Amino acid sequence: MKQNNKRHILVRYGLVVGFMLLFSTMIVWNLFKTTTIQAHAWKLKADSILTITTPIEPERGKLLADNGTVLAANLQYYVPRIDWFTDGIKLDTLMKDIGPLCDSLAAFDNSMTAEQWRAKILGDRERILEAATNPAPGKKAKKNRAYKLFPRMLTHKEYERVRRFPFLRRAKNKNGFYYEMHNRRIKPYGNMAARSIGNVGQNETSSSIHGHSGLEMALDSLLYGKPGKARNIQLTNGIVRAESQPAVKGYDITTTINVQLQDIVENELNDMCIETGADWGTCVLMEVATGEIKAISNLELDPTTGNYVEGVNHAVLGYEPGSVVKTISMMVALEDGIVDNIEEPIVTGSTWTYAGGNPITDSHGGATRTPRQIIETSSNIGMAKIIVKKYDKDPQGFRKRLEEMGFFEPFHSGIAGETTPWFQDAAIKNGGRVTLSRQAYGYGSRIPPLCTLAMYNAIANDGKYVRPHLFKKLSREGEPDSIIPVTYIRKQVCSPENARKLRIMLHDVVWGSHGTARHWVQDDKVEIAGKTGTAFDVIGGKYGSKKRLAFCGFFPYDKPKYSCIVLMLGADRGAGASSGMVLRNVAHKMYARGLLDINSDYRTEGKGDKKAKDDKEVKSYPTFFASMSDRAAKNVKHGLSVKTSHCYVRPAKIEKGVPDVVGLSIREAIKILEDAGLVVNFTGSGMVTSQSLSAGSHYARGQRISLRLRNS
Repeated sequence: MKQNNKRHILVRYGLVVGFMLLFSTMIVWNLFKTTTIQAHAWKLKADSILTITTPIEPERGKLLADNGTVLAANLQYYVPRIDWFTDGIKLDTLMKDIGPLCDSLAAFDNSMTAEQWRAKILGDRERILEAATNPAPGKKAKKNRAYKLFPRMLTHKEYERVRRFPFLRRAKNKNGFYYEMHNRRIKPYGNMAARSIGNVGQNETSSSIHGHSGLEMALDSLLYGKPGKARNIQLTNGIVRAESQPAVKGYDITTTINVQLQDIVENELNDMCIETGADWGTCVLMEVATGEIKAISNLELDPTTGNYVEGVNHAVLGYEPGSVVKTISMMVALEDGIVDNIEEPIVTGSTWTYAGGNPITDSHGGATRTPRQIIETSSNIGMAKIIVKKYDKDPQGFRKRLEEMGFFEPFHSGIAGETTPWFQDAAIKNGGRVTLSRQAYGYGSRIPPLCTLAMYNAIANDGKYVRPHLFKKLSREGEPDSIIPVTYIRKQVCSPENARKLRIMLHDVVWGSHGTARHWVQDDKVEIAGKTGTAFDVIGGKYGSKKRLAFCGFFPYDKPKYSCIVLMLGADRGAGASSGMVLRNVAHKMYARGLLDINSDYRTEGKGDKKAKDDKEVKSYPTFFASMSDRAAKNVKHGLSVKTSHCYVRPAKIEKGVPDVVGLSIREAIKILEDAGLVVNFTGSGMVTSQSLSAGSHYARGQRISLRLRNS
């Protein structure tokens, strides 16, 4: 029995020893194979791991306004977290600090009281620890090591404050407190010029952050910078990643946008869109001498909220321009010698059939019109007759002439999505001649508003065709790198003399007795010149029922400093009363804020107003005071040295129908009209000078009434 047991024990011992010898032999064999036979292959494997490089994302450059204020920049945000499984966390230490910690958290974030913070932190901690030790049935135990302390990310300043709170300021191995850092592209001015500034993000082919729209996309190669490189390095304790080539920060780009002007443009465009119920509107304000785009706004109606939000950049998309193109056609006529004397009458009439096409009509037709009157009254017949006079035999010649003038050259303005003008082919024998006649006054073509503006800007700039642009300087780490100079598409697109003639014509549009914008764009503070334009929207190749309403011009007239174009779709009134009023209101606000180098004080020094005897300049004062009291008018005139004033007569009270509020202050007029159940809109400042619903007329409660105000 004992012998059998001994034999069994020896057999088992032999098996164990044999297995251990076999296992040891395998280890030795694999060691030999790895270090000797496969040494070269493993060396290559090690080299491949150590030579792996990973890109380092560069810091994206900032977009700055013309005065250096930030329009868009990367900011670091922090997500504070606590790892409750950190070995160094002691419950007694936590309970000692929990009271002061929650007091600090409540002072920092008052969405919860100190007691609520205490209940939340201790309750969340208990649930996390419980889930790791006693998971729910059917679920695996999981350690949540990334407890988020706040539901939102913190700025650097906020994080620095939080990390000094009780308990959180202890050593990391005793509180488990750490943070995750994220970069976010921030626009300090919110939606202001948001479409022009653009957005950034990842795309389908790259995890890097690049521009998707606006300046962010157009200037992405400059803003993005140059990625760095990091490679693996073997250390005693393992492999670490170290920087081998540093990332190069992107350029900071100073744009031409002026924040104050941008604010004026956006507010005036938004107000007019609301007042007229427009589908969308765009406005571009440009500096005449340099071509710098000082403000650009694109607003679209959001049907879900009823508010206007930054939308598609209509300023660089092509649309049939309507009558604003007549000024450009007249420039061609003057340069080609078709028109020399702008006072010489041309036979126009009220209807004209050309080349078998449909008759061209003028709503303000007359037997004859001078070139000045053709622009002033926006005569389709007059403009068509002038252009076909030379290009009748060569319908394509009109487009070729515009091409020679640089009209179709890209601006490279910095605005993403920029397009160039398109003109319908006019080479067909008779159809081409009809097309030519229509192109002369704004049909058969698609012209981006920015291109129209550039031509009007050239007229204001004595014919110098300056290139519109949206950025002007590159810098890095605060040091200037390069300055973008003013460039010209053509040094002279027209002669200074012809530019002067065109300015006279555009002045007539606003200030002439038959000007299409005379009722709406005239301003007693800023003299504006420009042109209205109307065209029907095109849907599916056919004209729709909604109109695009344009006004393009410049101001002040004597020494133009700014040019501007406004285009709106679907406004409930004409071009002058919608787009023209936007431009007028922008100019008026710029004047009021002293941005036009015009003294807006009532005590201005008169120029050329000299006494006969001593040849000294005397003071001249504008009319700016209105009153319904002769006594009040006399007191103000005497106290403020106002030369002239206007005294309104108080309107008679109307028993039935729309109240008469002409002559009242806006505050009194609004009270009377709203008491009557009307919804009031108004433009201008001063006293009420006109109302859209005539006094005494029938109306329905909730109906809208528009008032126009003036100071004199």
